Amino acid sequence: MCCGCEACSEACPVQAIRMEEDGEGFRYPRVDEAKCIHCGRCAAVCAFQKTAEDKEKTCFPFRGVYAVKHRDGAIRMKSRSGGIFTAVTDLALREGGTVYGAAFRGEGSLEVVHKRADSPAGRDAMRGSRYVQSRTDSSLYAQVKADLQQGKKVVFSGTSCQVAALRSYLGRDDENLFCIDIVCHGVPSPRVLRDYLAWQQGRLGEEIADIDFRNKKYGWAGHVETVTGKSGRQKDSFVYSQLFYQHRVLRPCCFVCPYKGLAHPGDLTIGDYWGIEHALPGFSDNRGVSLVLANTKKGQAILQRCVDNGSIECRATDIEKSMQPPLKKPFSRPADRDTFFREYDEHGFAWIVRKYAGDSWKGIVRYRVKKLLMDLHLYR
Repeated sequence: MCCGCEACSEACPVQAIRMEEDGEGFRYPRVDEAKCIHCGRCAAVCAFQKTAEDKEKTCFPFRGVYAVKHRDGAIRMKSRSGGIFTAVTDLALREGGTVYGAAFRGEGSLEVVHKRADSPAGRDAMRGSRYVQSRTDSSLYAQVKADLQQGKKVVFSGTSCQVAALRSYLGRDDENLFCIDIVCHGVPSPRVLRDYLAWQQGRLGEEIADIDFRNKKYGWAGHVETVTGKSGRQKDSFVYSQLFYQHRVLRPCCFVCPYKGLAHPGDLTIGDYWGIEHALPGFSDNRGVSLVLANTKKGQAILQRCVDNGSIECRATDIEKSMQPPLKKPFSRPADRDTFFREYDEHGFAWIVRKYAGDSWKGIVRYRVKKLLMDLHLYR
C-alpha cells in the first residue's frame, strides 16, 4: 500500500525517513528509529492509504469529458497525445507562474524525476510520456508550497497518487494551485528502464542520449520506443512496450490503486483518447487526441480559457464511449509476477527479453512485419 510518492519523507520534521530502492527497483520509505519522534506526520500525509479508505473525501467526480487537440500541429507532434498539457501550462507561464512535471534529470542522466520550470523551454522538457515511475525528491512539495506562498500560479502534473500526495502535504486547497493527473496504466520499475537502456546501448554500440517512449513518426496509435545514441543513430523497438503492457514490471500498489475510476484528485485528468473513433468519428488524424476529464469548476474554467484564446479545439463527448481499462478498475496482478522477478535476478535482462518480450526469431519476425506495416502507414 505504498505508492512511493515520498511525501512522508518530506513531511518528517526530523528527517528520520529516507527512500531506499528494493530489489525490484521501486523506492520505499525506511525509518531511522533513533531519529523518529513518533509525531505521526508521515502517516497523516499518506494520501494513498487515506484514499483507499475514503475516496470521496480526496477525489472529485468528473463534471464533463472532452476530446482536445492543440491547434499548433508542431506542438501536438511533440506531445504524447493532443497537447492539452502545453495549452494549460502556457496560461500559467504567461502570468509568471511555475510548472511541475516529469522529465529526464539531465546532464547525461535519463533518470526520470519531477522538476520545476518557469519558462517554456523548461516546460517543454516535460512534454511526452515517461513510462516509468518518476522520483519526487529534492524537496519537491516544499518547492510547490514556497511558490504558492509567494503568490505564484502553479501547475502540478503527475500520476493521481502524486497529485493526491501534494494536496495532502499542503493540507489545504490554494486558488493558485492547478493540478493535472494522468490516466495512469501503472508505473514500471526504474530498474527495468535502466537495464533496458543498458541493453539497448550494447545493441547500438554507443551511449544512449535520449529515449522516446512512443515515437509519433509511425502515427499516434503506433507504440514504438526509439533510443537515440550520442552520434544521432537510432534504434526502434517494441521490447519495453511489451514488458509494460504485460504488467509484470508495475509497482505492486498499482494492482490495488484507488484512483482507477472516474473520480480523480486533479482539476483536470488527461490521457490518450483511445476510442476516439467511436466517441467522435472524424476528429482524429492519427497525430494525437487528448482525453480530458474536467473534475472541478477550476478545471472547467481553465479548459474554457484555452478554448477562448484559440489554442485548442475542444469537443464534448460521451463518457460511455470514452471508457478505458484504467477508468474502470486496476489491472490484475499477473500470477507469474514473482516468478518473473526471480528469473530476472537469476538470469538478467537479456534473458528476460528473450523469454517475455519476443527477442526470439519468432518475435523478430513479428517485429519486422509490424514495422513494415507502420512504414506503409497500415498499422494502427
